[in-house]
Amino acid sequence: MEKGGIYLPSSRSIRRLGLALEPETQLQEWAIAQNLDALFLHRPWKLQPGQLPPDIGVISYHLPFDERLTIGFNPRLAQVLNMSGLEVLGEKENRAIGMLGEIPTQSFESLCSCVSQVFGGTEQVRTTVCEKVKRVAVVGAMTDLLVREAAERGADIYITGQLRQPAEEAIQETQIGAIAVGHHRSEVWGLRALAGVLQERWLRLEVVLSHFN
Repeated sequence: MEKGGIYLPSSRSIRRLGLALEPETQLQEWAIAQNLDALFLHRPWKLQPGQLPPDIGVISYHLPFDERLTIGFNPRLAQVLNMSGLEVLGEKENRAIGMLGEIPTQSFESLCSCVSQVFGGTEQVRTTVCEKVKRVAVVGAMTDLLVREAAERGADIYITGQLRQPAEEAIQETQIGAIAVGHHRSEVWGLRALAGVLQERWLRLEVVLSHFN
């Protein structure tokens, strides 16, 4: 498993930490303007030499960020969606990639509205035959087997990043509803969640979200 960690070392004390998904062309200007001491990058691989001032350190987490702070087994997201009784749905290399849980009984339209407000929109929606939904799956992948397992375990709705063609037959046969929030939206939500985690842990740390996410 990719663990991440220090990508570019620095001895500089960290008072202001920037959060960004990847190194954009205006990264250096933003880092200087924000007086950053260090930077978190979700995907650092395109970072070029000289793209940052030499004393700014970089930390990077790709897979752990995706699995725990976007769509997957994400207790923080479960709290926002008002899910309870969380169960693991799906595993990859002994790591949970999704969660099942109860939500307050509501209409599909109400849940779609809630998800759209949380993530700032949705990408695709498949309606459900259920008049009321009360159990949802939130999964960082979409396969035929995962959709069928979610339905068998009582999920009314399958929430994921992107709808996948191999799972279409399972959606139709199980008549489960599906909401795809979009991969990018889920990552931006994850950055905001990470900012909250950091500020809860280090009271004096100033966290700055990049404006080009």
